Amino acid sequence: MATLAEVAKHAGVSPSTVSYVLSGKRSISDSTRLRVQAAIDALGYHPNAGARALASSKSHIVALVVPLRTDLYVPVMMQIAIAVTTTARQYGHDVLLITNDEGPDGVRRVAGSGLADGVILMDVELEDERVEVLRRQGTRASLIGLPADPAGLSCVDLDFAAAGAAAADHLADLGHRQIAFIGQSEGVYRRHTGFAERTLAGFQERCTARGLRAVHRPCDASFEGAAGVLARIFEDRPDTTGLVVQNEAMIAPLLGLLRSSGRTVPEEVSIVAIGPDEPVAVQTSPRLTTIPVPAQELGRQAVEMLLGPDAGKSGVTLLPPTLSVRESTAPAPGPAAGSGR
Repeated sequence: MATLAEVAKHAGVSPSTVSYVLSGKRSISDSTRLRVQAAIDALGYHPNAGARALASSKSHIVALVVPLRTDLYVPVMMQIAIAVTTTARQYGHDVLLITNDEGPDGVRRVAGSGLADGVILMDVELEDERVEVLRRQGTRASLIGLPADPAGLSCVDLDFAAAGAAAADHLADLGHRQIAFIGQSEGVYRRHTGFAERTLAGFQERCTARGLRAVHRPCDASFEGAAGVLARIFEDRPDTTGLVVQNEAMIAPLLGLLRSSGRTVPEEVSIVAIGPDEPVAVQTSPRLTTIPVPAQELGRQAVEMLLGPDAGKSGVTLLPPTLSVRESTAPAPGPAAGSGR
């Protein structure tokens, strides 16, 4: 790997001149700057993070606080993380992953040390202690999620309230009148995680407005949990003909349990899934009607809020949900098909 001294020798300048070109701290003539840049390109020189930090008072690192919880669907989180990493590289930044195990202390450590130029938070709770740490320390940050009070913050998220409402509307438009919402595990709701609470609120409000009889059942990420929830739904409300599922890990178990109970999808029970899309939605049988989480766009916009031309501006961006209708939803069955169980 080339060194700064080798770049200087190749360009015919002093090492300090190379440093000034890299940091932009002093005015360098265009001809010298171009000569240095040509030497950098020719030798494949990459300044290390420490050198860059000393030269520019920036680390060129973004800290991404990634939730690694057993009760959340990790594949979607990793899609977002990959989008963050890819976009950050376009701005010459690397990404440092911080797990939720450290909580507010981890955010405080990163924000106070200058280790990162900014922080991106995921798995945002309505009352999130990490957000208050960022506010107190004045750390540049963006949130993939929405706290109860987003004032002064840069936030991007799917409009989950609208997603819950859209799922209810789709089933109502197909004639379903008794539907159930199978949600995340109890722990997600106990933490008052924003996306889960907002989806449920939007769903319930729209069900009330459209005169639907609806019930919410949290579901643990296990086959036994799915079996118990599904059994209770049909025991309590045997005329249920529509399911809205916001628990990606439970899609396959639920479809299997419905088949084993003799309930066909979509002839007797329609399913709308909020979260999974390709490849999950198209690999099931039947293929799922979904309201997907736009993971790539969420990751990209979070970085743009942190490093892009409008970096530092506060505001909330809610991406509108889109409904992808596939084979798991159909008009509600007649009384004979939808009752008697």
